[in-house]
Amino acid sequence: MDTRADTTGGLEHALSTARYNVLLLTAAQALLASAGPIVFSVGGIVGYQMLGDDKSLATAPLTGFNIGIALGAMLVAVVARLAGRRHGFMVGAIIGAAGSALATIALFRSSFWLLATAFLLIGISGGFAQKIRFAAADASPSVYKAKAISWILAGGVISAVLGPQLVILARDLFEPVLFAGPFVALLPLCLLAVGLFALLRLPETAASGTGAAALPVRPLGEIVLTQRFLTGMVAGISSYALMTFMMTGAPLAMVIGCGFSPDLATLGIQWHVLAMFAPSFFTGMLIQRHGAERIVAAGLVILMACAAVAHMGIALWNFWGALILLGVGWNFGFIGSTAIVAASYRPHEADKVQGFHDIVLFGTVALSSFSSGKVFNAYGWQTINLVFWPVTGISLLLVLLLLYRSAAKRA
Repeated sequence: MDTRADTTGGLEHALSTARYNVLLLTAAQALLASAGPIVFSVGGIVGYQMLGDDKSLATAPLTGFNIGIALGAMLVAVVARLAGRRHGFMVGAIIGAAGSALATIALFRSSFWLLATAFLLIGISGGFAQKIRFAAADASPSVYKAKAISWILAGGVISAVLGPQLVILARDLFEPVLFAGPFVALLPLCLLAVGLFALLRLPETAASGTGAAALPVRPLGEIVLTQRFLTGMVAGISSYALMTFMMTGAPLAMVIGCGFSPDLATLGIQWHVLAMFAPSFFTGMLIQRHGAERIVAAGLVILMACAAVAHMGIALWNFWGALILLGVGWNFGFIGSTAIVAASYRPHEADKVQGFHDIVLFGTVALSSFSSGKVFNAYGWQTINLVFWPVTGISLLLVLLLLYRSAAKRA
């Protein structure tokens, strides 16, 4: 028997199945991730218009969206364990469709808290979608994992265009009820994603190897108090929270504060989301070549540049330029910090460490989106930009200390 031929044939079959799954997952990712740009393009503006004299809660629906992502990221693991990943993703997409329908009803009724509930559901769906990249990697042979993740990231680039264009094209569809159209359009996209997930042929997740199980499991407190974990978590949370803080406030500042059209604000969000995802095609290569710490440091410096551009004025180029730098800075800062955190624990410690990290991360992100509206309403756009300096400064100091320690160990 020619075992080499059998091995080659088995690999080809695995690659064929992986390509099939990745194609479906990429398409579903592009559809579901379109919800994020839609929500952030219109959420703050609609919330501001629905409220009375006190506008400080204008971004509460966006806070609901971010809380939903945190809940979804935890719920998807439970649903996937009970019903399998394929059905788990289908449930997430159905929740997204329900949230889209509820958002449409909320806009027609001009109900602020119903809109916040709808955004919570859409966020939960987004939390389920966060696991798509892991499913693509797990369902692929080792030689195809990197390419599989790249394809999923390509889905994010598509959604960065699709979501804002839905806002621009469908905003006035049900005039005088503005912005209901994008959520009506989002509903069939979620249902189409359900159909794509139903066609998946995902393998079962492999169990941990005996070698990993033989290693001692450290207490969570011991792991999270290490310099590497703390540095990665602080830098990652800072990058993500600052990104959400400015992205939430920017449409309010452009439309309410400066009188730009909602279409121009939406295009600014489109460029921002493109800048968030497009660098991902080479961020991994940069991390491999220069180290995660240096890439995080570069990301934090870019976030400082973002704040500087935003602080220079309130012309359209200031907003768009800052939002583009915000996206690139988030990409380098968050992906690099994720690599730092991933190097702080052993494979069999991943679940509890990642769970702790994500709870703190998305809890802080939800707080940042909530406080953005309050800060803008009370102190204005320039104060939002000033917040960047102490946060990025502290994070950059921690990263430089980690770099110094690593260099001292190698010396």
